[in-house]
This record gives sequence, C-alpha cells and structure tokens, in this order.
Amino acid sequence: MTGSTRLADLTTFRVGGPARTLLTAETTDELVAHAHTAWADDEWLVVGGGSNLLVADDGFDGTVVLVRTRGVTAEHDADGVTVRVAAGEPWDAFVATTVAEGWTGLEALSGIPGTVGAAPVQNIGAYGVELSDVLTAIDFLDASTGERAWVPAAELALGYRTSTLKHGRRGVVLAVEFRLGSAPEAGVPVRYAQLAGSLGVDLGTPVDPVAIRATVLRLRASKGMVLDDADPDTWSAGSFFTNPIVSAAFAETLPPEAPRWPAGDDVKLSAAWLIEHAGVHRGYAVPGARAGISSKHTLALTNRGDATAAQVAELARYVQATVLNRFGVALVPEPVVVGDLTA
Repeated sequence: MTGSTRLADLTTFRVGGPARTLLTAETTDELVAHAHTAWADDEWLVVGGGSNLLVADDGFDGTVVLVRTRGVTAEHDADGVTVRVAAGEPWDAFVATTVAEGWTGLEALSGIPGTVGAAPVQNIGAYGVELSDVLTAIDFLDASTGERAWVPAAELALGYRTSTLKHGRRGVVLAVEFRLGSAPEAGVPVRYAQLAGSLGVDLGTPVDPVAIRATVLRLRASKGMVLDDADPDTWSAGSFFTNPIVSAAFAETLPPEAPRWPAGDDVKLSAAWLIEHAGVHRGYAVPGARAGISSKHTLALTNRGDATAAQVAELARYVQATVLNRFGVALVPEPVVVGDLTA
C-alpha cells in the first residue's frame, strides 16, 4: 500500500493504518466526481467525521472519499421550517445552529460527533429522540446506477441504529433534509427520564431548547461522549455496542433489576448494565494493552493514547464473551469495521 494518510488521523478512535488513495471533497460537485472515481476502484470508503469507524492497523487498500462539503438552507412556512444541509457539515455545529435559529427537534441530539451526511446511516438518537423523528429525505448518489435523486426517509427503513444505508444500499449521501418546528414559547417537551431529572422537571414538561442543549452537552461530557483532545476517554466511537433487543420471554430469564424498555413486541435491554454486571467495569483494560473501557461510561471502548485497532477488537471480543457467558446475550458492535480484525 503506497498511501501515506493514516486513517487514525481521520477517526475519533485515533486508530487505523493508511489509505491507498485519499480524495477530499469540499463542494457537492467534487463529492459527486470523487464518488465516481472511487467507484472505479475495487474498494472504496466514504468518511465524514470518522466517529463511527474502527479501521484495521493494516489500513484500507482502496480509495477513501473525505466529505468536507458545507451549506445550510432553510425554507420557512406557517408550521415550521424545512432545512437542507450539506453532508459534510459537522453534526453538532448544525444542531447549535438550529437552536440559535429557534428551530426545534434536534436539541436533544446535541454533542453527537460526526457529520450530517452520516447521521441517517445509523439513524442516530439520544435522550428520547431519533433522527427519523425529523428526517424527511436525503440527496443520494446511488453507486449501483450512478443516478442522483432525493430519497424519502420512508424508503430508508430507519430503525434502531440502522437503515438501508448501513445494510446494502451503496452510495453517497450528498445532503440531508429535515422538517423542524419553530420554538414555541412554552418550550419543547422532554422525552427522556434522565434528561428530565437533570433539568428538574417531570417527563413531558416543555423546556427551552437552549436549556435542553446545554443539559445534554453536560450529561454527554460527564460520560466522556463529547470529543476532547485532552481527554482520552473521548477517543472512542461513542457507545461501542447497541442496546440488545430480545424476546419478552427471554427478558424474563434475566435478573429483575436489569433495566428494560418495550420495543414493539420485544424488549430492549441496557448494554451498559449487562457489561457492568457481567464484571467488566469502568476503567478496565486488557493487560498489556492501551485499549480500555472508559472511566466514565461502560459502553465506550477507548484509546488510551497509543492503542492499536487489534487491541480495541480484542477488548470488544472480551466484553462480548463475558456478557454472553454471564447473561446469554450477544452484544452487537455499533461502529463500522474496516479491514480484518478477527485475528
């Protein structure tokens, strides 16, 4: 591999070897052109903020398209605002803009790293809000046809940390469209118990979006979930495992104190609780390795300074095996793995 750009420098985990070819797109036209160039390669990868990637130490033997496009436009009407955002806009900066402009719907998603274009892939969510609540469409360049079109959110099969963009629909998100509200004088109803408690209100109580954003940022920072160059606890991909969804019958076999929430006919469990009560505690590290569990949040696997991707993967497998042996629950990693980390 002849590339010199380390993907560790483009990801929040700060691990990963070189890319053979790197193309940076600063305009949508460049992004379209670079995408077509990348598709001529056997292997290609689109990178935004790199906040949900775990790249192998050998790197990526293909073409990486780095998305750095910018732009936000808004159309107001009597019921709210339709906002279109370039894929490369940093997510939290965009959320800050919505709060400053008085547009509601995204304030609870403050502090999430990454770019706007990557947000629909995972259907990001936090504190009782998911992107699917306000996402209306994406401007999508389809790798299979080469065609560009606005794709309605209803066609993306948005679910818990998933979409067709994550599973099978290959292409590049060029822009994202949202339908947001206008800040009512009464505020925005709080939909998550921990957030309500931190704000000192009951669930459902309307609160000023500015206060919601400030409180969410404080809560996330306390868990090491707001990026900080000086804090290795934030050198991660955020929550490494999704909260498992199991049958109601299986959930009855777990300890009664295990947190659980309805998920249709099934039950959603707390991955953090399962990890902690399986005996893997905050601050744990595989002996001799520089990858460890965050000292602030059990769900975050972190790079303590010079970890390798192999060490992160070893730690992830240890956590999975420990939880499976203790509770019979298989944890599923949330980050996208690039390269072979099975060794």
